[in-house]
Amino acid sequence: MGELEIFIYVVVLLFSVIIHEVAHAYAAYKRGDDTAKLAGRITLNPIPHIDLFGSIILPAVMLLAQSPLLFGWAKPVPVNYAKLKNPRFDAALVSAAGPLSNAALALFAGLIIRLINAFPSAQQGLGGSLAILLSLVVMVNIVLLVLNLLPIPPLDGSKILAYFLPRELSYKYLNLNPFICFAILILLLSGGFLWKIVIPVLKVFMTVIIGK
Repeated sequence: MGELEIFIYVVVLLFSVIIHEVAHAYAAYKRGDDTAKLAGRITLNPIPHIDLFGSIILPAVMLLAQSPLLFGWAKPVPVNYAKLKNPRFDAALVSAAGPLSNAALALFAGLIIRLINAFPSAQQGLGGSLAILLSLVVMVNIVLLVLNLLPIPPLDGSKILAYFLPRELSYKYLNLNPFICFAILILLLSGGFLWKIVIPVLKVFMTVIIGK
């Protein structure tokens, strides 16, 4: 992967994780919690969203390790669950907003790719380059969607799953030692096991969304 390709990949990744966090912040605001809004997190300005490790260090390490895919995250938005209109349900709703935003981005980019592919003349020059860029948008957002839905605290999937668990079990589950959960995630990523699941799923979604 050349320097330009790496730069474009990182820009798409940062844009996608920022949209993901803005979706969390906006969903929380609409459900009664203005904490993230007051913290200036309902914005596309990347600066408030940048997380030193998740946005910079981890993607850089994965690039150096020649990982088949890049993964990262923005700074999690602050949510005061006590302010939500229906804390238990809304916590799951706010958590789901992030992955849903990635699904929406992937579907929107895929729709434009299909439109470009429908007209052979549009595939030349700028249209072809745009289709390649949008294919990357689809890929990155599907990876973010799948990984964020993993039921490992504090990923979004764990908070969605917690809604369906008994309250006491839900509390214990969401309060598992964060260092252990993080170690499990890194082990799955670095060991290649997770990619064996993600890549086949990615290929299926790419085929369905893009059409080839």
